[in-house]
Amino acid sequence: MTEYSGTVEKPVRSVGAAELAAEYGLSVSGRRPDLVTYTRQLWSRRHFIVAYATARLTAMYTAAKLGQIWQVMTPLLNAAVYYLIFGVLLGTRNGIPNFVAYLCVGVFVFQFTQSAVLSGTRSIADNLGLIRALHFPRACLPIAFTVIQLQQLMFSMGVLGVIILVTGEPVTLRWLLVAPILLLQSMFNAGLAMFMARIGAKTTDMAQLMPFIMRTWMYTSGVFWSVNTFTHKAPHWVAVILENNPALIFNNLMRYALMASVPASSLPRHVWLLTLAWALGIGLGGYVFFWKAEEEYGRG
Repeated sequence: MTEYSGTVEKPVRSVGAAELAAEYGLSVSGRRPDLVTYTRQLWSRRHFIVAYATARLTAMYTAAKLGQIWQVMTPLLNAAVYYLIFGVLLGTRNGIPNFVAYLCVGVFVFQFTQSAVLSGTRSIADNLGLIRALHFPRACLPIAFTVIQLQQLMFSMGVLGVIILVTGEPVTLRWLLVAPILLLQSMFNAGLAMFMARIGAKTTDMAQLMPFIMRTWMYTSGVFWSVNTFTHKAPHWVAVILENNPALIFNNLMRYALMASVPASSLPRHVWLLTLAWALGIGLGGYVFFWKAEEEYGRG
């Protein structure tokens, strides 16, 4: 009788890359996390955001002899130019009590939004080296640039307070409204900066176009003229658009908070609900819009 000896080979099962990744807990590099996880990651980087913003702000004026003084001088010089052109030459100060304080508040507040949007538009394109070298939620960058502009505004608010007092406005309890106004405006600015950061990352020419868009927005936001002088003669739909302009709302709210000469009747109805809606709508909407393209930043 013949005997056979040897081993019987078992067929080898083919294992796909997805199964191996799942077995060993691997994930795709640069994969976008879900929104809740992304928010946790962003919150854990809050100290990095503040430190990065502070470092950028400190380095911003190191080459200038006056250094940090330019944080205050820039809006003051802008206000002086606008006062000469619009207040004196074009006469927009007529009918506006304490036009100097009215103008300065408008310039300082609108510049906060303008600078946050312009720097947010370039925040991804100008930091590709950092994005490609380190792993972090990319929303840190537009938020950090918004924090930079908020820090600059805080320096300027001290000077603005002096101007308001010198021009005859008293200190009132309404000054306490400055904190919630700045909080809501910061949310609005951060959302708009994130919205424009995603667009600017894909369309780099947007950084060249945005200054013209922001200038047009400034002219329609009552920075150096009273929108009320126009809306009562304009078509209804035009008046509604102008009166619900978020930049105008923030300007007028800050004027109401700091200037006793600005009555509550100059504000739109339900102004706080309207301001909250703009802040949450643009803030959260810009955040989600930016998050949806998280995997694309720094690629290509």
